Amino acid sequence: MLHGLTGPVGKGAGARKDIRFLKSETYAHYWFLTVQSYLGKEGDSYDRFLVRLREMYESTNIVFQVLSNIAHLSTPEDTASPVTDYKDNLVSFFTFFNFLNTKQTNRLSRNSKYTSMETLIRHFKYFSEGTLVPKGFAYRAVEAPKGEFGTAIISDGSAHPYRCKIRTPAYHHMQAMPRMVQGHYFADLVTVLGSIDIVFGDVDR
Repeated sequence: MLHGLTGPVGKGAGARKDIRFLKSETYAHYWFLTVQSYLGKEGDSYDRFLVRLREMYESTNIVFQVLSNIAHLSTPEDTASPVTDYKDNLVSFFTFFNFLNTKQTNRLSRNSKYTSMETLIRHFKYFSEGTLVPKGFAYRAVEAPKGEFGTAIISDGSAHPYRCKIRTPAYHHMQAMPRMVQGHYFADLVTVLGSIDIVFGDVDR
């Protein structure tokens, strides 16, 4: 994609890329939701404004759908067994995440951490030694409000990453400004820069 434009900047230019709809790359069960992605036609500041405005309404729509799914789940906080009523919650995409929360609660229970020496030792080793990550390269990204926000990690097999690179959309959007401002007045830079929504701390980093 030209200049690596993502998010409202890329969608405003008509680029059909939204990580929420890629089942191979997504980070949540968005395919259980009714979500729409909007594209611009001209690729100007007004298109980027309209895309951001429509995404605000779409965020409200997502919140209402999520709340309606939460109402179907009622799991006690201190249960010892994982969630097993999958037949009743096939439509709800929170069953799997509820199962993960139950495992986390069972492994590091607040009730037994301060009364059981074995649990306290396991808790200390888990947070002091960290998690041993297999060797290799991994990149995961999410569809942030400004664009694609990704993290690339190279692991050498230890608990600390050998190299970590955070990909923010600000730097990629900044390099596209010379093409965006061609034929405009100097005063138009304020509008173009505001519609791109650049964080200069990310650019400096």
